[in-house]
Amino acid sequence: MAHSRARRRIVAAALPLAVITAMVGLPGTANALSTDVVISGVYGGGGNNLAVFKNDYIELANLSDSPVSVAGWSVQYASAAGAVFQMTNLTGSIPAHGKYLVQQAAGAGGTVALPTPDATGSVPMSATSGVVALVTAQIPLVGCGITCSTAPNVKDLVGYGATANVETLAAPGLTNTTADARSGAMIDTDNNSVDFTSGVPKATNSAGTTVSAGDPGDPGDPTPGTVRIHDIQGTGRISPIVGTSVTNVPGIVTAVRTTGSARGYWFQDPTADADPLSSEGIFVFTGTTTPAVVAGDSVLATGRVTEFRPATGAQSLTEIGGPVNTIKLTSGNPLPAPVPVVFPDAYTKTGSLEAQPLEPNSYVLDWLETHEGMRISIDQATRLVSPVNTQFGELWVTLKPGQNPTPRGGTIYKSYDDQNGGRLMIASLIGAPAANVGSTLAAGTAGPLDYQSFGGYALMATQLGTITEGGLKKQMVLPPKKAGDLSVATYNVENLAATNPDSKFAKLAQAVVSNLGSPDILALEEIQDNNGATDNGVVAADQTIAKFIAAIQAAGGPTYDWRSINPNNDTDGGEPGGNIRQVFLFNPARTTFVDRPGGDANTAVQVVRARPTSNQVSLSVSPGRIDPTSDAWPSSRKPLVGEFLYDGNKQLFVVANHFNSKGGDYPLSAAVQPPVRSSEVQRQKQAAEVNEFISDLNTKSAGRARAIVLGDLNDYQFSPAVQTLTGNGTVLKTLIDTLPADQRYSYIFDGNSQVLDHIAVSPAIKGYSYGVVHINAEFSDQASDHDPQIVRILTGCDVDPLPTRCLPGSPVVDVP
Repeated sequence: MAHSRARRRIVAAALPLAVITAMVGLPGTANALSTDVVISGVYGGGGNNLAVFKNDYIELANLSDSPVSVAGWSVQYASAAGAVFQMTNLTGSIPAHGKYLVQQAAGAGGTVALPTPDATGSVPMSATSGVVALVTAQIPLVGCGITCSTAPNVKDLVGYGATANVETLAAPGLTNTTADARSGAMIDTDNNSVDFTSGVPKATNSAGTTVSAGDPGDPGDPTPGTVRIHDIQGTGRISPIVGTSVTNVPGIVTAVRTTGSARGYWFQDPTADADPLSSEGIFVFTGTTTPAVVAGDSVLATGRVTEFRPATGAQSLTEIGGPVNTIKLTSGNPLPAPVPVVFPDAYTKTGSLEAQPLEPNSYVLDWLETHEGMRISIDQATRLVSPVNTQFGELWVTLKPGQNPTPRGGTIYKSYDDQNGGRLMIASLIGAPAANVGSTLAAGTAGPLDYQSFGGYALMATQLGTITEGGLKKQMVLPPKKAGDLSVATYNVENLAATNPDSKFAKLAQAVVSNLGSPDILALEEIQDNNGATDNGVVAADQTIAKFIAAIQAAGGPTYDWRSINPNNDTDGGEPGGNIRQVFLFNPARTTFVDRPGGDANTAVQVVRARPTSNQVSLSVSPGRIDPTSDAWPSSRKPLVGEFLYDGNKQLFVVANHFNSKGGDYPLSAAVQPPVRSSEVQRQKQAAEVNEFISDLNTKSAGRARAIVLGDLNDYQFSPAVQTLTGNGTVLKTLIDTLPADQRYSYIFDGNSQVLDHIAVSPAIKGYSYGVVHINAEFSDQASDHDPQIVRILTGCDVDPLPTRCLPGSPVVDVP
């Protein structure tokens, strides 16, 4: 997978969520998190004294990339103490990233009508405390007491004010002039108190029409208010006045974000207070509206103080949100001087960070938090520990050059206990040139400090130091020394589909031929169906594979044959509609695939003895899939198993894997430390399934079966999942562990060089050479975001003691 904003993996080190919750006394989540339709606003003061709107309303939002039908759904309201819900039925659909407005009862007052509602009810909602539920049925909620958030068909629930019927904790109570609105990017954390803030009523319908009850503050009054930025930021991670409206907060604009759905500007008070724990900068969020300010403008900002939490488990970003009013006083003012970045030795403390005092002189994450929103600068030359992502102007540098360096310039991720606290992300607002790992960033980078959308602090550079390329070379595989050697490689080709441009096929194919030396067997991950992400029921990938084979042949490689099994539609995860799967490519001039009929998406492959007492084994089906109906594999790829013959009919079993991703894990900079690794549970189940299969193969063959287990396991060599897979080294040997510790990586995420891809061998494979072929992860011109790996089974190595040429080594060298 690429370092794209759509599919970036979250890498975290953690304890189980239940353990963390018990340890720090956090409330448990109330319900499954909604990732598409959520309640985005509630207002019960319509038509009351001082109200502007005539009606109460409930607003819904679709967070997904596709329209969602709400036909047959309902919104239901109950009083704070009541158990009787009043229901309003819904029809139609909510546009992708759009809203849906439900108008409720009118009062006697008010002067402004809501936008044309998408559904209309007659429920008189409380202007102070109540409960609203979004239900995927049109059946009234009955008998759920104060636990309605977990009742059947309840998709989302908001309890506001003095009610116990909530998700974790109640949202702020309302008044005739305030509504509750879901904060920031509207991510659902199942905690109403975190997800909602109160402010001026503002309603939007599915047509995109928005009507506001009025912006706070007087846009014509240029008098600074009494609240300063450091008052908003406070001396902790959460603003002491979160949820309140602030008027005419003064400061100097330091940078502006003019693209995307999180536009806005950073501004900073040039007159700092005496408290080093309170930041003097903050982000003003304007949504999809480009702010009419530039750096150097002196402004007064009015809006509501919010805490934007960009992802589950992430820390929050204190900001001023909508509705926002900005008064520009003067232009061309000098910017506040940036604070040089100086990181302490330790990265973070443990437990709930938001419940602990800030110690910026002791912990990196605390130092960053105390400078949130402020201009900071890198005043010394630093080393790039990720390639530059030129699409987004993103790169990672290390402020601690001696911290776990790789020989090629990166920073190695060695354990859950060492997050490499010298790393810092730079997201350049002015773009960045292509450059590879090990390049040098000269002093002179400066800009405000943000907490970016995937969880992690980032210097939003308005000026970028000069980057000097470090001369990193790609690698290649040496030709085999003996004709009987068999080379087997694994390569995640990152959502390869027949609809991709020819240039992607050509680049991947050239790597197979020139860098991998045309392996005899190539296990591919992330081969999509023939129409890629189009979700229309197509699962066949023959056109994708044929196009890749043709590209390899055009690059001077062999004419590969292939085997795979089509998954059931939309069951194996990955990009929606893509139906990714593993595929075997093999050179029929070098190896033979043993076909055994009957393998399909639902049939489990078995190890079969030739006779009850024989050590000669085979597969029941080839190709086959390991226990595909097990509860280890929902929304994840099932292992592909094949039986091969080589070098005079020697038998080889190959298992190609792509375990479930780290999606849902907390980031390394999470608000609770150590971060939660929730995705690990499923990978451990998957690892146990493959371990059981290989153990059965070893037992029935009396340890004689040659087997290679390889692919994208989405986990580290030291992880519980990999230890489960290998039986702590008794069933399989992970070859990444044969490399020096500072060379164990195949992927880079958030500036950490780390292991996700693996090759492991059974004890019957004794003579081999192995290496990771670094051609992608460290380079800006990636064909994939993974580096391939290769193992060469050396012929004539079935004897003890091993001949010298059979001793482990590496066939990988730098390209001349």
